[in-house]
Amino acid sequence: MKSTTNSKDDLTPAQHIDQAIKNLPDWRGKLLARLRKLIHDAAPELVEDWKWDTPVFAYKGNVVAAGVFKDHIKLNFFKGALLADSEKLFNAGLEAKTSRGIDFAEGDKIAEPALKELIRAAVALNASGKKK
Repeated sequence: MKSTTNSKDDLTPAQHIDQAIKNLPDWRGKLLARLRKLIHDAAPELVEDWKWDTPVFAYKGNVVAAGVFKDHIKLNFFKGALLADSEKLFNAGLEAKTSRGIDFAEGDKIAEPALKELIRAAVALNASGKKK
């Protein structure tokens, strides 16, 4: 797992994400940690970043961000509109021009194989250099 250093403080993005998980003692912290692991298991080449006070995973550009909200965690795929979603994982931002999201509420099941495939497809899309 790689990360870059954030210039505004001495914490690396990985340390920011660790801190965010630690500061969420409820189900959201456990879910964020699980999603982080799934993301890295699916695509170890992803680099962690910390943007907009949010974990971002990048490879040749932003791939996916994990936003923490009061009642859900959202995985936002920056170029999600260009990805095939045969398992219908996307359930948020369906009207957005380029991005798509998956909202996870407390107790939601994660379709791990399908999510990993979607992550790998998003990385491959970035690697291809395709913009639209």
